[in-house]
Amino acid sequence: MLTSYYTVKGDGKNEITIQKSRFIAHVKRTPTEEEAQEFIQSIKKEHASATHNCSAYLIGEQDLIQKANDDGEPSGTAGVPMLEVLKKRKLKDTTVVVTRYFGGIKLGAGGLIRAYGQSVSEGLNATGIVERRLMEKMTTEIDYSLLGKVENEIRSSNYLLDQIDYMENVQVQTLIQSGLEEQFTEWMTNITSGLAKIHSNGQLYKEYDV
Repeated sequence: MLTSYYTVKGDGKNEITIQKSRFIAHVKRTPTEEEAQEFIQSIKKEHASATHNCSAYLIGEQDLIQKANDDGEPSGTAGVPMLEVLKKRKLKDTTVVVTRYFGGIKLGAGGLIRAYGQSVSEGLNATGIVERRLMEKMTTEIDYSLLGKVENEIRSSNYLLDQIDYMENVQVQTLIQSGLEEQFTEWMTNITSGLAKIHSNGQLYKEYDV
């Protein structure tokens, strides 16, 4: 699993007008190619009367799945420049569809490349980008008498207090950057004078706005 990567915050849409043509960028996070294709087809259905519905997507940790479709625009003037914007922004699991309603003025190859690239770029800005960081969920089991000290130490550290479970003993759940398990365990052992039971409780991604 990647320790961190960038993707879009969720679903988004943005419209710009260039030389009387409407360019509507639709953006969606798509972890699988099936979801990417379903999203593309849903936009094509919604905008069936549009002149073009061009698309591009990047899927997978290593960007192994990447597709670009010009949907009737001159070859290489829509899908590829759209895909290049996704690559330049280092995004993963992201699909974009740009719907064009022709306004009567031809843009030429260079104009189309700039228009589709600009549409995607502004669509991404409107949707928002997040960094997903791989975190380790550490469970620290302690006596109730240590809770105040442990909670204060975590809150004043770079670690993230996730939740506190009040059971026979207190279980404090802390999110730490993956790879820092030993460092955290040693730190917590010192804080509790060796009176804590500490173990990893799995991994998850936490999102941070970019």
